Amino acid sequence: MADRDPRSRLLDLAARRGVSLAALSGLIGRNPTYLQQFVRKGSPRKLEEQDRRKLAEFLGASEAELGGPAYFSNAPGPGRAPGGWLDIPRLDVAASAGPGAYGQDDAAIGTFRFSARWLREQGFDPAMLSAIRVAGDSMEPLLRDGDEILVDRTPRPLRDGIHVVRIEDSLLVKRVQTGVPGQIVLESQNPAYRPIVLKPHEVEVIGRVVWKSGRL
Repeated sequence: MADRDPRSRLLDLAARRGVSLAALSGLIGRNPTYLQQFVRKGSPRKLEEQDRRKLAEFLGASEAELGGPAYFSNAPGPGRAPGGWLDIPRLDVAASAGPGAYGQDDAAIGTFRFSARWLREQGFDPAMLSAIRVAGDSMEPLLRDGDEILVDRTPRPLRDGIHVVRIEDSLLVKRVQTGVPGQIVLESQNPAYRPIVLKPHEVEVIGRVVWKSGRL
């Protein structure tokens, strides 16, 4: 979906939700014709980050579908292997478990093979799964530098847990805490690192970490 024009995608999502562009404009604090002009006239050329995030949350979509940064969005889908196995793409992307790392091109550099039955039993949609590596030590001993993690990008309400998040152009893997209204706290497993406290609009949640692989 992320490679579609964000204007047509916004129209599709609004129609599916049964809400008008004028109502969505009000949702983000804009005048009633704001999104109509965005869709019909191309003005503004792209949505502001905070507007895009609010719309994506309300419509149950990813920010990439509405023109946002598309980490993992162009990743190849799962490949079917003989014997009831599926190959989940392993991407050339690192999520920092330290001070922050920039996402690289999301091209596949290999695969991890999983049982299709096991994925179904876990409730995973294979098309929404990608494997990436961990860089840094802030999540030790839970996640170590060089570990591979499976990220589930299925859009759903945010809940506490280990997630890959984006802050500006940096990808991080952190424990997300949402218990304080109006805040998202990114916690490290390693006590040497202090928590990062941000407003919800300052964080883009890429996906939940649902599996890891690493050396003993």
